[in-house]
Amino acid sequence: MTSSTLKDLNIAVIGAGYAGATAALALSQLGATVTVYEQAQEIKEVGAGIGLRPSTMDQFRKLGIFDRIAAVTSPSDCFEILSAHGQRIAMEEWPEKQAFGASTHFVHRGDFIETLLGTLPAGMVKLDHRLSRITSNGDGATAIFENGVTVNADLIVGADGIRSQVRKHLFGDHPPVFAGEHAYRAVIPAADTFGLVADGNLRMYVGHGTKIYLLPLHHRNEVSFDVTCLATDSTPAPAVSKTELMNVVAGFDAQLKAIAEGLDMSKVNLRAVYDIDPVPLWHSRSVVLIGDAAHAMLHHQGQGANSAVLDAGALAEKLREADSIAEALAQFQASRKPVTDELQRLSRQGWSEDEVQSVFPNQHQGEIAARS
Repeated sequence: MTSSTLKDLNIAVIGAGYAGATAALALSQLGATVTVYEQAQEIKEVGAGIGLRPSTMDQFRKLGIFDRIAAVTSPSDCFEILSAHGQRIAMEEWPEKQAFGASTHFVHRGDFIETLLGTLPAGMVKLDHRLSRITSNGDGATAIFENGVTVNADLIVGADGIRSQVRKHLFGDHPPVFAGEHAYRAVIPAADTFGLVADGNLRMYVGHGTKIYLLPLHHRNEVSFDVTCLATDSTPAPAVSKTELMNVVAGFDAQLKAIAEGLDMSKVNLRAVYDIDPVPLWHSRSVVLIGDAAHAMLHHQGQGANSAVLDAGALAEKLREADSIAEALAQFQASRKPVTDELQRLSRQGWSEDEVQSVFPNQHQGEIAARS
């Protein structure tokens, strides 16, 4: 689309999470008028740490915010997978590092969304706008919010997460699917982790149907500690129990059990784990889904936030290249859906010791040197 056409576009983004914030920045850099509508009265991200892959950091470089993101992150060279008792199963350099000239960076979810939103112009994000109804009107779309506001736009971007109302109204319900797992998450002082991730690399311990992730946040002198285990209770936010957590980690290395024992359970976030089945259609002529609204996936591949950011960049790129919004949305889905379909599939496989061995058959197994 020509620069003059792009500047005439009025775009509404529903949702101010990773996908929505990055899309708002990328689309506004095309020259379009962009407004973000967020249902929450305040934006407060909970949870723990995530990894931003080299391709994602490269996307931030293209958007001109690499340094701002890097300032609230810790770079990492490798990831390591170990047995429950600390035997190395695999150790690999992060994929894409050479191709994109960037390392994987670890970030706290709260720091990440705060920094992303801080790149947007004042007033672009409108809080307390919960979507009530949306219609796609051929060459435009209309969003109606519970507070009585009606918005007409040339393009509406549905970035409203796994329980997307945009998806439900226009593309079918596709409800969240329980993965049969719970995830305990906490951010703790680095001093409480026995130096297990002092080198800055992610470590994942697998065994007994459980994965324990240690993700260093060196810039905060903290570590993100995640225990993902088998569970039957699909309640989105189950009650937190130290006894149940200790039962889950009973078969793991003594240092990992000590970390769990030392947790302040009032600061532990426990959630049932969900994704969605692949969504066949992401767009109409004037509405498009991105991020978790289009392809929510389990966290085992660490690709949810990364996929959201790459969606945003791809959407802006297709709008720049195509002759119309409808053409751009079709090209966007064609380029991104095969990638995210595969990531959803891989994420559902999870990780077990046997699965890791099949992926890394040539890795040498050896006892990890004691760390203190």
